Amino acid sequence: MLDIIIHTDGGCSGNPGPGAWAYVMRFGERLREDSGYDPDTTNNRMELKAVIEALDFISSRRREVSGTVSWLASPMCVVTDSQYVKNGVTLWLRDWKAKGWKTSGKKPVKNQELWIELDGLVTELKPSFAWVEGHAGELDNERCDALVRAKIAECRNQQ
Repeated sequence: MLDIIIHTDGGCSGNPGPGAWAYVMRFGERLREDSGYDPDTTNNRMELKAVIEALDFISSRRREVSGTVSWLASPMCVVTDSQYVKNGVTLWLRDWKAKGWKTSGKKPVKNQELWIELDGLVTELKPSFAWVEGHAGELDNERCDALVRAKIAECRNQQ
């Protein structure tokens, strides 16, 4: 069975500042890209939002075709260039929840509402997570970065 491979990226022009998120999703020959904009955000928020949007797309499609065997039942891997996202999901999330959404330093977890949303999607869909070095020539990571930069430029020009 083929895997659904999801590359994600987020970025800002200034941090905080105007930002965008993007994902490139592949299943065999199928391709889906999407991106979005926030006029005042942070890089980490956009990195999280990219993963949330991609997984939410799959989750919503699964609800539409419930009971039907389809490509949506395939294993999935989220590939991110954000150590914050990868480590958050794979290493820190369980402890944050156990400690009432506090860090090891007993401070509130930043972007808690996004982490809660992401946690629900990860619990439902059970994707694996992999890290890739950003700006290192990986095709879909570079495409995500280009979508983020284009979305920021497009939306800034409309304001």
